[in-house]
Amino acid sequence: MIAPMSMGADIPARDLLFVTTPALWPAWPFLPVVRRAGGREELGVLFDARGAAGRTGFGSTVFLGNLFALPERMDEFPALPRETFDAAEEILAAGWGVD
Repeated sequence: MIAPMSMGADIPARDLLFVTTPALWPAWPFLPVVRRAGGREELGVLFDARGAAGRTGFGSTVFLGNLFALPERMDEFPALPRETFDAAEEILAAGWGVD
């Protein structure tokens, strides 16, 4: 039996709400996220590919980089460095949070 992944008390409910609700994203179809650890800061962006372009497969993907340095065309997104997760909860458990 595989035990379900626990989110733990350190995952803010606010972040989970934002990550799972693109209608709340102030810069829709993008949501800037950040991961801070060991004095370092990593920038990333969630992209509502399904809502913006009818494209599936990126719902739990953090594209690494700055919101202002994203490609202009959707077909350029797959070439970006990224971290892909199975669920929004896993994004948050990996240390990403809404910026």
